[in-house]
Amino acid sequence: MIKRLFRFKYVACLLFLIGIAAACKPLPNVQGKGEVFMQGLWNEDSVANSAQLLNYTQHKFKFTCDSFYVELVTHSKVNYYADSCFNKGVWKEYAKGVYEVRHDSLFLEGTYTKANYKQKVSGCYQIGRYLKTFYVRSKTAEKLLLESTNDQRECALVLKEKIICTPKSL
Repeated sequence: MIKRLFRFKYVACLLFLIGIAAACKPLPNVQGKGEVFMQGLWNEDSVANSAQLLNYTQHKFKFTCDSFYVELVTHSKVNYYADSCFNKGVWKEYAKGVYEVRHDSLFLEGTYTKANYKQKVSGCYQIGRYLKTFYVRSKTAEKLLLESTNDQRECALVLKEKIICTPKSL
């Protein structure tokens, strides 16, 4: 009886491991292609109702293959940081990472960086993970209208330069 139970557990474990091995496949060592309509340099030239807002952020995105780089220019009438960081109410932050478009949503997952897009571990403003989600409200060859799922603010982007994705090895 014990031998039979041991044999059953052994066979069950072996089948489980074979199933896992068959389900696993190595990921390609090449960057993903991303979305064709996203490829390029996109700028938010102005923010609607900016004069009435206490703070707002303008975005400059670069989408290349499945990667993104973003420059965030924040304008604030209220000082949320140490006086040495406030910089008269205007400052820049940077982030990079990967993106994915699913149905009508854009998911950005990355990290805050320095201006040279190297990892930022300390200093003024945000550090750590950059996680943002936008609804893609509309898209044309030259314009992209996003809405933040966090604060429902619109981000109207204009294409400044088209980029053709050439996937690089990882």
